[in-house]
Amino acid sequence: MAIQKGLSDSALLELVQQQTFRYFWDFGHPVSGMTRERSSKAADHGGDVVTTGGTGFGVMAIVVAAERKWITREAALSRLHTIVDFLREADSYHGVFPHWLNGSTGKTIPFGRKDDGGDLAETAYLFEGLLTARQYFDRDTPGEKELRNKINLTWQEVEWDWFTRDGREVLFWHWSPNNGWSMNHEIRGWNECLITYILAASSTTYPVKAEVYHRGWAVSRHFRNGKEFFGIRLPLGFDYGGPLFFSHYSFLGLDPRGLKDRYADYWEQNKNHTLINREYCVHNPKGFKGYSADCWGLTACDTYDGYNAHSPENDFGTIAPTAALSAFPYTPAYSMQALKYFYYQQGKKIWSQYGFTDAFNESRQWYASSHLAIDQGPIIVMIENYRSGLLWKLFMSCPEIQAGLKKLDFTSPQLK
Repeated sequence: MAIQKGLSDSALLELVQQQTFRYFWDFGHPVSGMTRERSSKAADHGGDVVTTGGTGFGVMAIVVAAERKWITREAALSRLHTIVDFLREADSYHGVFPHWLNGSTGKTIPFGRKDDGGDLAETAYLFEGLLTARQYFDRDTPGEKELRNKINLTWQEVEWDWFTRDGREVLFWHWSPNNGWSMNHEIRGWNECLITYILAASSTTYPVKAEVYHRGWAVSRHFRNGKEFFGIRLPLGFDYGGPLFFSHYSFLGLDPRGLKDRYADYWEQNKNHTLINREYCVHNPKGFKGYSADCWGLTACDTYDGYNAHSPENDFGTIAPTAALSAFPYTPAYSMQALKYFYYQQGKKIWSQYGFTDAFNESRQWYASSHLAIDQGPIIVMIENYRSGLLWKLFMSCPEIQAGLKKLDFTSPQLK
C-alpha cells in the first residue's frame, strides 16, 4: 500500500481507523458477518474460523464506521442483523458462546482439546460490543427496534451465575458439555477480564453477587501491586504491568476516566501501565534493534515463532502497533509519535489493505503479514474513544451497566 505524505494528525488517525475497519467489513465472514480470527489461516480450519470476542470488537468498529459515515447507518444495521441472527442460532452453552465458531454453520470449533464449550471472557467482549450497538441504534424504526430486541434476548440468555460453578465466589472461564469444569480456570485479576465481572454483575436475568467480584476477581497473588517502575506507580497487576492489552479490552466500552473502586483508580492504572511499558522500551535493557521513544509497545501478538504475550518480563524484540495505538486515550502524544514511526518509517513493510500488520521484530528482520481481530479492533475503538469518546458514552449509558457498577461500589462521573 502506498504511503501518503504530509498528513495532518487528524487525517492520519482517520486513515488508520478507516483502513483498519476494512478488516471487519471487507473481510467479515460472508455467511455470518462475524469477524474472522485472523487474516492468515487459523488452526487449519481455513476461512471459516470466526471469533466471539473479536466479533464484539468488530461490532464496535461498525458503530464507529456508521458514525463517521464510512458506511451508511442502514448498511451497518443490516450487517448487525446478520451477525445477531447468526448468533441466535449458533452453538452456545448456558447462553455463553465458544471462543471460536464455524462462520458458515454456527458449530463450535474447539479452541483446545478441552476448550470446546462456553468461553465467558470471549462472550463478555462480544456483549461489550452488542450492548454498545444497542445503545447506538436507538431510533424508533422497525429495523432498529428489532435489532435492540434481538440483542436484549441474547444478552438475557447468558447464565453468568452458572459460571460460578455451583455458587462459588469466583467466575470460571470455561464450561463444556463434554469436559465439564475440567479446565478449572478461575478468572482472577489483574488482567483483561474486568469487563467479565462487570457484565456478570450487571445482568438482569442471571447476575452474580457483588461478593463474587470482591472475593474472586480481587483476590489473587497478582492483583494488588503498588510498587514503582521507572518512578511510575503501578496500582494493580504484575510487575511492569504485563502485556498492554490488559488496559485495552475491558476499556473499549468501560470508560476509565474517573472510574474508581476500593482497589484502584482505573485511569491511573491504565495510563501508568502504558507509561511503564513505554519506558521499558525506551530503556531497552536487552538491546533490541529499533526500540526507542518512536517505537514501543509490548502486548500479545504474532511473532517470528508463533504467538506470544509480550511484556517487559517476556520480551523478545517484537513490537505490535496495536499496543501503542490502542493506548491513544492514555498517552496521546507518545502514541502519535509511535503512529508516525509505524506509518512513515515502517509503512512499506507493515502497512496493508487492513491497516497495520500484526507485529514486527527488527532484530530478526521479521515482519508479520497477518492481522488478528483482537489486535485490529482496539486500534479503531480506542482511537475513537480518544477522538470523541463515542464508545465510552454509549456503553456507559446502558442502564444495566450503571446498576452493575453501583452494585460493585464503583464511582464514575458517568454514573447518574
